[in-house]
Amino acid sequence: MASRMDSDNADISEINVVPLVDIILVVLIIFMLTAPMIMKPSIKVNLPKAASGDQTTQTLLNVTIAANGTLTLNGKTADRTAISAGAALALQKNPDVQAVIAADKDVPHGTVVEILDLIKTVGVKKFAISIDKK
Repeated sequence: MASRMDSDNADISEINVVPLVDIILVVLIIFMLTAPMIMKPSIKVNLPKAASGDQTTQTLLNVTIAANGTLTLNGKTADRTAISAGAALALQKNPDVQAVIAADKDVPHGTVVEILDLIKTVGVKKFAISIDKK
């Protein structure tokens, strides 16, 4: 009888991991919900929609053309000369650089072609047009 009482009064030396798992799962859910908001571009561009399109894995030159005509290069406001200089610099760093153009669907086609030509004259040979999937 004495040995039975000793086992009932013994200290619990195990760690309960259930609350830790609960907290980690809540933090994971919070990160999953906030990640898409963080990854959205800060410039509102209404991209055209297309059913086909590939995901680019490495881009070093991101040019955005907003509906009002504002140009940005890699997230910073730029003019045409800054885009040309940035493209030349990116080409020096990596001769296999790819330019990704994200133009609002309300931007005239001529403006997009003008920016493409500007980048192409520097020597960039790979281009991509950013779209939203349908």
